[in-house]
Amino acid sequence: MDEINRWADIDEDLSKEISKRFHAYHDYIQLRLICKQWSLKLPKIPDGNKIPWLLLPDETVKNHWYEDEEIYHLMQLAAADDETLDTCALEEKDIYHIMLPEMQSYTKFIRGSAHGWLIVQSISDGTMQMLNPFTHRSLDLPPVSTLPTIIDYQPDNHGNEYTLWDFRDIRSTLDRDRVHRFQVEKVIINLSPEHDIENFMAVVIFGPNQRLAFYKPGNMRWEEFPTRDKWFEDVIFFQEKIYAINNVGQLYEFDTKTRAGLKGGIHETRPPPEIPRGPHTPKYLIGCANGSLLMLVRHVGPPLGRKSKEYETSKFDIYELKRNRKQWSTLDNLGNYILVIGFNSSVQIPAPFLSKGNQIWFTDNQIELKSSFYDPVAQDIGIFDLDHGSFQRVLLEVKFFCSPVWLLSS
Repeated sequence: MDEINRWADIDEDLSKEISKRFHAYHDYIQLRLICKQWSLKLPKIPDGNKIPWLLLPDETVKNHWYEDEEIYHLMQLAAADDETLDTCALEEKDIYHIMLPEMQSYTKFIRGSAHGWLIVQSISDGTMQMLNPFTHRSLDLPPVSTLPTIIDYQPDNHGNEYTLWDFRDIRSTLDRDRVHRFQVEKVIINLSPEHDIENFMAVVIFGPNQRLAFYKPGNMRWEEFPTRDKWFEDVIFFQEKIYAINNVGQLYEFDTKTRAGLKGGIHETRPPPEIPRGPHTPKYLIGCANGSLLMLVRHVGPPLGRKSKEYETSKFDIYELKRNRKQWSTLDNLGNYILVIGFNSSVQIPAPFLSKGNQIWFTDNQIELKSSFYDPVAQDIGIFDLDHGSFQRVLLEVKFFCSPVWLLSS
């Protein structure tokens, strides 16, 4: 008993420092089980572990209609070898399982991830909520019905319908499920609300024209940005500002610290002249540790040499806008960093333990190309290595009801 108490009485800072040396999740779980005090004091997610988690919904039908609890799976690709990266199933030894009763796949899907939180939207009632899958803490966001495109919502026994502005800015009527399915493109947040709720902020890309709106605590609705420009493909918080990129590569900048609300608009930097346009070349925006911005262009299309209705990534183009410069330049090396993209906030992070840099980790967030929500579909998930120009695909034979997403800690 004395030996156990010695472990329990260890200095809290020392125990946290020890926890940073554990890079595999199953090892960290064993660490927290040493004694009750360690289980209470150590966070459920290791603070020192910056490996992105890949959160995977259950791909089978059996759990979706009859069970109250929903099974989700976690992968850590950085701690896995090539054998795990080539996995085709969800029963591998390096895949862990968590129960999320709040996340029934047939009624809810994920539209964002940042700082250890998921942004979850209901397809039945349009509610939007932030959820921490480890602590099960939650925070409500304004529902879909409060987006600026929505004119009216009339639930009744004959069919739930929305009146809204369509992509031509014409007043239209659409059924509830379609509105809830396609109105929200992506949601990002600036920080964990547990750390600083007063300065918390969320931004959504919404509507058929992909416009921008924001939320701050105390707001009852999503408020549209001062510019009513359209076709935004990504948005990030970076250096106390909001940056957004549209479908032609035009950069936007907004100041979050003005008393009158957000101010800003089109950035003076012009898009690269050769940048591709269209739904098969989505663009992502990433803030870097050195103060520069990256624009990542993803080329998506049918697999070469195969007749398939599925789409997969064929290559990436990277452009860099250095601090205080006014022109994009091409970039072909990320150094000891990786880029992580998908429904998560697009980020650059140092190469995780047991991994290498100069890679792009990607999941599928092509909503329009994967329009069937009730039937499981294959997802475009993997790692692109810039050193060799090669792809490593993950879970090629697994089909999901909603897209997997990266879960990154603060």
